[in-house]
Amino acid sequence: MLTNLKHVWDLESIFPGGSESPQLAAYIEEISRDIDKLAKDVQAKIDDWPAFVERMQNLGGRLSEAGAFIGCLNAQNVKDTQAKLLAGKLQQLRAAYGSVQTSVDRQLLAIPNQEWQELLKDLAPLAFNLEERRQWAADEMPEAQEKLANDLAVDGYHGWSDLYNIITGRMQIPFKKDGKDQELSVGQAQNVFSDADPEVRHAMAEKWEQAWSKEAELCAGALNHLAGFRLNLYRHRGWDKVLKEPLEYNRMSNATLDAMWSTIDANKDIFVKYLERKGKLLGLEKLGWFDLHAPVGKSAKTYSYDEGATFVMEQFGKVSPKMAAFAEKAFRNSWVEVEDRSGKRQGAFCTSLPMSGQTRVFMTYSGSANSVSTLAHELGHAFHQSVMTDLPLMCQRYAMNVAETASTFAEMVVADAAVQNATSKDEKIALLGGKVGNSISFFMDIHSRFLFETSFYEARRRGPVSVDQLNDLMLTAQKQAFRDSLNTWHPHFWCSKLHFYITAVPFYNFPYTFGYLFSAGVYAMARQEGKNFEQKYVDLLRDTGRMRVEDLAQRHLGVDLTKADFWQQAVDLAVADAQEFLDLTE
Repeated sequence: MLTNLKHVWDLESIFPGGSESPQLAAYIEEISRDIDKLAKDVQAKIDDWPAFVERMQNLGGRLSEAGAFIGCLNAQNVKDTQAKLLAGKLQQLRAAYGSVQTSVDRQLLAIPNQEWQELLKDLAPLAFNLEERRQWAADEMPEAQEKLANDLAVDGYHGWSDLYNIITGRMQIPFKKDGKDQELSVGQAQNVFSDADPEVRHAMAEKWEQAWSKEAELCAGALNHLAGFRLNLYRHRGWDKVLKEPLEYNRMSNATLDAMWSTIDANKDIFVKYLERKGKLLGLEKLGWFDLHAPVGKSAKTYSYDEGATFVMEQFGKVSPKMAAFAEKAFRNSWVEVEDRSGKRQGAFCTSLPMSGQTRVFMTYSGSANSVSTLAHELGHAFHQSVMTDLPLMCQRYAMNVAETASTFAEMVVADAAVQNATSKDEKIALLGGKVGNSISFFMDIHSRFLFETSFYEARRRGPVSVDQLNDLMLTAQKQAFRDSLNTWHPHFWCSKLHFYITAVPFYNFPYTFGYLFSAGVYAMARQEGKNFEQKYVDLLRDTGRMRVEDLAQRHLGVDLTKADFWQQAVDLAVADAQEFLDLTE
């Protein structure tokens, strides 16, 4: 049993003094000087490639270290103005580093093939990553144009994302509950949709749509300009498919994406039945969009932080002693921030500090089963990073789709244990409802986002898309993805969902579903093989930053991701949960 765990993470051991840290300021200044020096050196022909690549990796690692630390500062205190300024400085340094990378990639591209093969022998551990960078350079514009686009993106492309964050950060949604008038932030208002009272949810739904309709014109402008920037950049690069960048970023093929969505679509009937049953259990004629996250059943069980941490560690130990040992290390070394206090940002995340060989987990712990599940999820991310720490930094950069593998795997382990340990039928129904609700999010909600973005980009090619058109596209996508199984929808979802405005990763949707199902497939195999699966699992995680996903799955799991078989095995786990829920609530 873990006891007396600290609720606040330790950042002082990284850079003492927080955003005012002299060590952090000196660290950032040194990074700035080294980028300038690297930029000058890359203007000449690179002769010693192993040494130069090592410099690049080290500099990239230090940028990530500073960025992760500053991200933690901004998360723990949203009013830390100095941390915000530091984040802006880091954004500029990343752009400068990106320009250096562009020059380096062009030199890689210019190396004759025979010489290139010899170089890959000298840099064998990085062969996949270097080949990837060389191919990417071949697909881009000439060097000067790429550098210009990269520089202009800081205040142009990324600036529209910053504007969206300003819009949502200042929003206040008026709401009356328990006779009290309140002004809620977007995050606080969103939590109301989990309220057990349908009148409360539906009252908030009305306020929510009103609030977003007021900001819709500004959001539409930002979204149109983001998409316009991407489409123009793609046109100048000679790319005719909008999915080229997201697919390449996620190291996957269109055939894999199609196989995944087709398998999901073929299995939606039981989830439509689940939505119908949930509506009846909630006393509604039919479920609406804003009822999707309403609780069913009753789970009064709560966990103190020590109890929750112990439960997570013990369940990890049943499938992987290495996971359990890592979780204990993270807890005892205060790598986890869970305190429930004002001034923290919403949500949860895990971030890695590659130069320190550490990670940090951020969340606000409430003691609920969902909170324990979130804790497991983020520790899964941290474990993933921990098994890669000894690899070259370039090999540690895994894409978003496989980033969710270890986290969702960890969450499934804990969620299954919670269901098995349920002490009443009501509690089991509540926990199963939570699990199936997650599947609905990945199979239907995220599918609607993918369908929306696909149709939006097609429309944007012809010119700016109006608010009314965006609403129509969103409604069409939601109705298709949910098989028209709801009686109310969220036409302003394109406006209220942050993911559409994230510039770091285009099409910030389908990788979540891929990660969820990929990890489910891995979990299904782990349950069959028991503890003998642990090393196979660790080996798979270690290769996530240096293989395409199809090769990763073939090597470590012996499956073909372009065929439906693997995806069906993964979907079957969610189908079984939905069927058990239906049987229990008959």
